[in-house]
Amino acid sequence: MPKLSVIVACHNVQDFVPTTLRSLARNAGPEIEFILVDDRSTDATGEILGRAEGEIPRTRVIRHDTNQGISRARNTGIEAARGDYLTFLDGDDWYAPGYLTELVAAAERLGCDYVRTDHVQSNARRRTIARAPSPLRDAVMSPREAIAPADRKTMVDYPFVWAGVYRRELFDEGLRFVPDLRTAEDRVFCWQLALRARTFATVGLLGVFYRRGVTTSLTQIKDDRQLDFIPAHDLILKEVEEDAESERFLPKIVRTYCAMIAFHAANAGRYEADAARRLRQESSAALRRFPPQLLERTLEAMGEDRERVLRRLLGRVRKAVA
Repeated sequence: MPKLSVIVACHNVQDFVPTTLRSLARNAGPEIEFILVDDRSTDATGEILGRAEGEIPRTRVIRHDTNQGISRARNTGIEAARGDYLTFLDGDDWYAPGYLTELVAAAERLGCDYVRTDHVQSNARRRTIARAPSPLRDAVMSPREAIAPADRKTMVDYPFVWAGVYRRELFDEGLRFVPDLRTAEDRVFCWQLALRARTFATVGLLGVFYRRGVTTSLTQIKDDRQLDFIPAHDLILKEVEEDAESERFLPKIVRTYCAMIAFHAANAGRYEADAARRLRQESSAALRRFPPQLLERTLEAMGEDRERVLRRLLGRVRKAVA
């Protein structure tokens, strides 16, 4: 049985997946398997993956008959995985040589439920290191200790699931990507990890490269798929409200949700007209679902620009100061 299963979800990435596959070949080893999920690509992606199945050791290609989205593609890979640990990669990203061996070694050394890593962002020829905002490094801790405070960037604000490795027991216990989410699925996954897992650690490995600015990326779309951040954060909010430590974590999820609404509302002019209209309507409804006193405190702490955007959605002006 392999120690590590690498799940690579692919859809119409013919221009980038050869680089991805070369990086897998440079990380191949007897204890690593690669599961390539072709989510009904309509370009040459499927053909390229098929060739890789015969060229890269311990590689399997699973093909969807219909396009089902990245969440279902990753879930398909989870169901097929046989490794003691699982990790994920998008079809347009890549690894440095030997990175996966180091990743498994870190996971075994630390012995926790999951390990998060730093990563390298690639935009054309520019490379930028992105650090995981963990309070400690190379130390096992409870993931709940890395959720708060509300006004700082924490591990739930680092929604890059491919920058990490996870014990398969987490998935045996039911952890999956929410199938109907077309975007923001990583944010739900990271919150669920933080609330459900017992232990985690962060290490300073720099071996996964995230390609930014790709026109086919889900982060670049302008239609209503972008609005999936609303049901995604509703799911997180519900899980936090039902948690035994809800009072501890509610300020964080409310502030994060408000920040996401403010970001999308400020960029609504770049979206298709129907998506922009839905954004305003659904964002206003979401804000009204928050506990009123907590919402007011959050708005006052958001900064002038974001507060103005959010109050406009609510149809409120800022309370006068005596």
